[in-house]
Amino acid sequence: MRNKRVIYFDCFSGISGDMVLGAFVSLGVALKEIKKGLKSLNVKGYKINSRQVKRNGFVGTKVNVVLNQTSQKSHRARSFNDIKILIEKSDLPQIVKYNSIEIFRRIGKVEAKVHGTTINKIHFHEVGAIDSIIDIIGGTLGMNLLNADFIVSSPINTGEGMVKCKHGTLPIPAPATLELLKGIPCFSRGIKKELTTPTGAAFIGHFSEKFGSLPHMRVLSTGYGAGTMEIKEIPNLLRVVLGEIKETSQNRSMKMIETNIDDMNPEFYDHVTDQLFKAGAVDVFFAPVNMKKNRPGTLLSIIAPDEYFDSVVRIVLEETSTFGVRYYDIDRIVLPRKQKMIKTSFGKVRVKIGSFNESTLTISPEYEDCKKIALRKEIPIKMVYEEAIKVARNLEQ
Repeated sequence: MRNKRVIYFDCFSGISGDMVLGAFVSLGVALKEIKKGLKSLNVKGYKINSRQVKRNGFVGTKVNVVLNQTSQKSHRARSFNDIKILIEKSDLPQIVKYNSIEIFRRIGKVEAKVHGTTINKIHFHEVGAIDSIIDIIGGTLGMNLLNADFIVSSPINTGEGMVKCKHGTLPIPAPATLELLKGIPCFSRGIKKELTTPTGAAFIGHFSEKFGSLPHMRVLSTGYGAGTMEIKEIPNLLRVVLGEIKETSQNRSMKMIETNIDDMNPEFYDHVTDQLFKAGAVDVFFAPVNMKKNRPGTLLSIIAPDEYFDSVVRIVLEETSTFGVRYYDIDRIVLPRKQKMIKTSFGKVRVKIGSFNESTLTISPEYEDCKKIALRKEIPIKMVYEEAIKVARNLEQ
């Protein structure tokens, strides 16, 4: 069985679109391959190049999107629908189209929320500019070229202070950035700069499956993407680490973390579950139990890798009413899996495919994709599920 490829984003100095592109090029992604993919977009009037720069004595790769004079003068704000059509009409790989549109959708939704309107009425200014479009789609192309199975990020350094933009002078993180970082661990160490941009926050929020420490893995290569600013306190760099985990059906040992709860609003469990998954849990489940004096209660059980034990326990203690947890080691058997975007007669659906000894054993369509199609087509969701499984199985044969 092949090893699982892992990408770790170390956002000690924040994250932005150009830093992501620079880190990927530094990591080994060929800039000419990114340029090749971007050529299929109907976007003209720019050049993209990279160079080695130093930030506080450390070398990183700076990717620049240079606009010609015509593009600079004719810059216009674009709507979400403008950008969506631009991407859909391109020859980009389907998974790149999907991820790029979803990142712009994230930004559009939060911009609409903070400005009290709808995503259809929002017009992107900074994010709708050519350089931001290239940063987001170029970064998504780079992610696709790296072909990672699993993506993890550190907590995000946001910076603090004030920043000037089209809407005036705003606090850091800007309102849209802070909204994009909802549910993501972040911090500031007193640096009076905007270290994390809306583009960077949307990108990492979309792709990262876990937030925490560097995973237990064998490091293959490391890339450093440079930001534009020179910062006195720290190197203005995004570090991206490519590694691998040996993939077998017998996974490494994990921790089972449990606690009994009988005095908490059950409506909070949904939020607790989301936070636990973001902290590194691989499974979270609840079961009814009888407590002392026969009071009804809930058993909260969490399975987490050893390296995420501390962050998971912290979430349990912070977000629930419990006074403590119990834990013990367990062994866990899992199937190697991969994700594919498939085309059904109803529309495109992402599916997870589990295999063993090169044989496909299980196929699981993405619920949210099936739900959207079922609502749009006004058909039972099980029809979409069955069609997706059928198509995926035929492709795997």
